[in-house]
Amino acid sequence: MSTTIDISTTATEPEVRRWTREEYHQMADLGLFENQRVQLIDGVILRMSPHGARHAAAIRLAVYTLEEVFGRGSVTTQLPIALAEDCEPEPDVAVIPGTIREYTSKLPTTAHFVLEASASTLAYDRREKAGLYARAGIPDYWVLNLLDNKLEIHREPIADADHPFGHRYAKTTILEKKDLVAPLAAPETPIAVKDLLP
Repeated sequence: MSTTIDISTTATEPEVRRWTREEYHQMADLGLFENQRVQLIDGVILRMSPHGARHAAAIRLAVYTLEEVFGRGSVTTQLPIALAEDCEPEPDVAVIPGTIREYTSKLPTTAHFVLEASASTLAYDRREKAGLYARAGIPDYWVLNLLDNKLEIHREPIADADHPFGHRYAKTTILEKKDLVAPLAAPETPIAVKDLLP
């Protein structure tokens, strides 16, 4: 004899445990992420893959090029930005407002500009990271596409419920090595795309 169980009243979905930035820092202080590259994105701790030589060279080139535009001290590399209570990405390169000394007891909460050098993470950087940075209102998000040797410029963050984090960029421009582009925060100083590509 078989018994029928009404699962509509007994089944529950497992709940994902999301972490706050405070908890994330406590775990780091306890050494739980020792020798690991991690980021807190939307309450989830993501392990980041190690850099290859080309990815590392792209980051160094971007820092060098952007320091020529914004000066030393404004350009950071793989340092945290506190975008929300549960979100602390470490973009490959960012241009942070203010001076270094303004952030001795707190993390920056925004950036004028963010760049991710992308190969294996290209799809994630185009979609999830774009939604994340758009939600934070970062006006200028660049993806250095190392697979196709192109630079993808994302601008005009807008709300869009169909995209990750409920936001996206309204305007995307894809540039070739021969092109020039100026950051929104320094419109008078164009950058050659070829100077960013290793």
